[in-house]
Amino acid sequence: MTVSEQALELIHDGALVGLGSGRAATAFVEALGQRVKAGLRVRGVPTSQATADLATRLGVPLTPLEENMVLDLTVDGADEVDPQLDLIKGYGGALVREKIVAAAAKRLVILVGSEKIVSVLGSRGILPVEVVPFGAAFCQRRLRALGCQPKTRLVDGRVFITDNGNHILDCGLAPIADAAALDREILSIPGVVGTGLFVGMAHTVLIQDGKTVQARHRSTLTRARNTD
Repeated sequence: MTVSEQALELIHDGALVGLGSGRAATAFVEALGQRVKAGLRVRGVPTSQATADLATRLGVPLTPLEENMVLDLTVDGADEVDPQLDLIKGYGGALVREKIVAAAAKRLVILVGSEKIVSVLGSRGILPVEVVPFGAAFCQRRLRALGCQPKTRLVDGRVFITDNGNHILDCGLAPIADAAALDREILSIPGVVGTGLFVGMAHTVLIQDGKTVQARHRSTLTRARNTD
């Protein structure tokens, strides 16, 4: 069994499901598409245009995130997970929509490989921050004052544009002593739309380690499940 297959066990008929972005989320959406073909009824809220396009191709019904809508759960990936289940996300560039959809759900389930588990957030040395283009230079200056080393994300030599029409500043940084405090400081900078710090948001993290899936829950001890 994979993390995607285990996540599918959490989906009940008629569920409203937030659909994340990135490699792990793509695998989940593909698995969900097979269940939908087999008769499972769900509606998905995508966190990126790429995920929306994939879900549409697979026949997964989609709905916009409407006022007062509460999702049953959101399934997404992460770039770093620490022992408290706090996260860094955004290497794929969809961090703002991912955070909105995660916040709209009763439960956030994160799917990762064991290589994404870190002892301290920031261990991989990058924190994505989404900024409005007009304020990008100002945001870079303020981020440097916080000890970050921001670089505008480029793809094929061109500035990467998010689905929201914004830029991503990939901030080089040392391991983070207080993720919640850093998140507040960055969000206080005018022009910052969102950060890749997801503090206190994940309820469950499913970790693929070979043929074993570990389930870590914010309120319980780590569990392991053999999937031979």
